[in-house]
Amino acid sequence: MTTDTTYDVTIVGGGAAGLSAAVALARSLRSVLVVDAGEPRNAPADGAHNVLARDGIPPLELLAAGRREAEHYGARIRHDRAVAARRHDGGFEVDLADGETVRARRLLLATGLVDELPDIPGVRELWGKSVLHCPYCHGWEVRGQRIGVLGTSPLNVHQALLFRQLSEDVTLFAHRMPDLDGDAEAKLAALDIPVVNGAVARLRAVDGVLRAVVLDDGREFAVDAVTVAPRFVARSDLYEQLGGALTEHPAGAFIATDPTGRTQIPGVWAAGNSSDLSAMVAAATGAGVMAAAAVNADLVAEDATAAVKARAAR
Repeated sequence: MTTDTTYDVTIVGGGAAGLSAAVALARSLRSVLVVDAGEPRNAPADGAHNVLARDGIPPLELLAAGRREAEHYGARIRHDRAVAARRHDGGFEVDLADGETVRARRLLLATGLVDELPDIPGVRELWGKSVLHCPYCHGWEVRGQRIGVLGTSPLNVHQALLFRQLSEDVTLFAHRMPDLDGDAEAKLAALDIPVVNGAVARLRAVDGVLRAVVLDDGREFAVDAVTVAPRFVARSDLYEQLGGALTEHPAGAFIATDPTGRTQIPGVWAAGNSSDLSAMVAAATGAGVMAAAAVNADLVAEDATAAVKARAAR
């Protein structure tokens, strides 16, 4: 079933970027639909950090407040999954999992990304708690603790240096890292970061509390936290259906945009982690507002051109 309403903007994704865009657009009196499947990436975390005046707020609480704000200004929030998108009559049609099709003049993808975690027992179970990746999101919480860096890519050397700022007890587990070059070895040695060779078999936890990194050869190293470098891949099904392609990055793959969030596909914008793999909550919020302003300006220009044509036809 296709709805009769054509929204000015359909936003796919109700995280920080999507909801911020919805608020900004609704405050400009645009008709806005937010389609959200309810799978926020940061749900396992106890709190969202570096959010000015709301530091440490539980992520689900932050999103609930964002939904209330968006609805207050007139945006509609739809708990559903967008499964397909295509061009239609100068705009877009988006199919939802419940069988309904919605139409919009513009499309904003705030679909986030998927963290492709190392396939090691214990990593996923402790993800967002004692298995971390971002020193700015979680570093304060593990400051001064025993931190293990699980080596899977060259990025882990940089990660080890960042966490060394927060603790004097940082160990790099080489695991499947490429061989270190001389510069990396010198920096790690100068900062007293030991490198442990050997494959990691699992993370050992007791009652949900991380205790140790266990190697294939049976050696155990006591740790309080482990950092990993996931591969970050933007959720891109809709974008690819519309003819787009992801851009590769050393840390993963993302939807390329200009500074306003405009993609290579006319009428389609992207914001948040779908277009910026490193965006924290505050950055995603700002990107959502920036994209919303650009979308609104684009619609204003289109409406003005249509008004000129209509007036000339009188």
